[in-house]
Amino acid sequence: MTTAAAVLARCDALAACSDRPDHLDRAHLTPALAAAHGLVEGWMTAAGLRTWRDQAGNLCGRAEGREPGLPALLLGSHLDTVPDAGRYDGMLGVLMAVAVAERLRDEVATWPCALEVVGFTDEEGARFGTALLGSRALAGTWDDAWWALRDADGTTLAQAARDFGLDPALIGTAARRPTDLVAYLEAHIEQGPLLEEADRSLGVVTSIAGAQRFRVEVVGEARHAGGTPYPRRRDALAGAAEAVLLVERTARARGTVATVGQLHVEPGAVNVIPGRVVLSVDLRAATDDARDATRHELLAGLECLCAARGLSMTVTDLYEAPATTCAGWLRDALRAGVVASGDDEPMDVWSPAGHDGMAVTAVTDVGMLFVRCHDGISHHPDEAVRERDVAAGLDAFTTAVRDVAHRVAARTAPGGARPGVRA
Repeated sequence: MTTAAAVLARCDALAACSDRPDHLDRAHLTPALAAAHGLVEGWMTAAGLRTWRDQAGNLCGRAEGREPGLPALLLGSHLDTVPDAGRYDGMLGVLMAVAVAERLRDEVATWPCALEVVGFTDEEGARFGTALLGSRALAGTWDDAWWALRDADGTTLAQAARDFGLDPALIGTAARRPTDLVAYLEAHIEQGPLLEEADRSLGVVTSIAGAQRFRVEVVGEARHAGGTPYPRRRDALAGAAEAVLLVERTARARGTVATVGQLHVEPGAVNVIPGRVVLSVDLRAATDDARDATRHELLAGLECLCAARGLSMTVTDLYEAPATTCAGWLRDALRAGVVASGDDEPMDVWSPAGHDGMAVTAVTDVGMLFVRCHDGISHHPDEAVRERDVAAGLDAFTTAVRDVAHRVAARTAPGGARPGVRA
């Protein structure tokens, strides 16, 4: 049986699969990803899974249920990383799923569903700028316009796919139908400090953030820094600085999360009053209603701020993703797993970070288990987890997967719902 120590050792082995020798950087459809596939495929095979790589580049493994071809309970996470990454984001979830499949290999043959594990190829979007490419392909929401995306070297996504041994014309074969799956479960490091602050190993995810990204352009007047009196100044940067604080203040008051990560100042000379500033806003919340209410209040405040300073403002939307609510029956199964691991009062948490479940929810119900990570650090080499938390996670995830199989059995008994239909 694969132990927590073995899972962590495998994470270390995967961390050596990098496109850069000086730090962990494993992007979509790169040689490093191919090397990672080689390792994980070996571990999947040892766990009793039949393996294949779909035409999106996702690495898949399957154990049949009591008869071939049954809908599958899908477990997984992603194998790509951000630049200069830690070694647990995504990887830990894939390797925990493989370990759970190994633990349950003798039981699955009696189940009314198959068990599958997937290592998604591109959750981060680091190479081509569009995230969730692997899970979107699996969910059947692929957009052929993405084939024209280019990386920093000018390589198109289509060419990168061909170089990786894939056929862009066959991308549709990666898609699953709702009747192909019974549910999707993912284990993942929390990427936040709530579990550590509560001294909990595990948390049950209630929802994945509803996100918006938009650009705010603040326009004033560029004039001489020395010769323009304050009453006549229309300083776009002073207004933008006030706007940054307003973004933080509004989100904190509403219990949401908003970040200004970029500022572009023009003309950018030390002796010229800034006449134009463009700032980015990344807004996230547990629900779409909370996100949209924050945005409404924020934009109203920005308009008042600009009017008071004699500035104009333009807002351009860049990205929107609806919140993903984790299915109640899967949350119940995960809570049962957490209780079985020794925590009598499972902690509910929402995820401000995005995950593959945001895409997979288009085709099946989604549930997530969080594992405590040190100080909430992620997307950084200092990512760290404790062996005892991973051990608790393996026990909880195993119990939850078994619980889901039992619930599917109840649903597929005479008078129950058909498999592959959402609960």
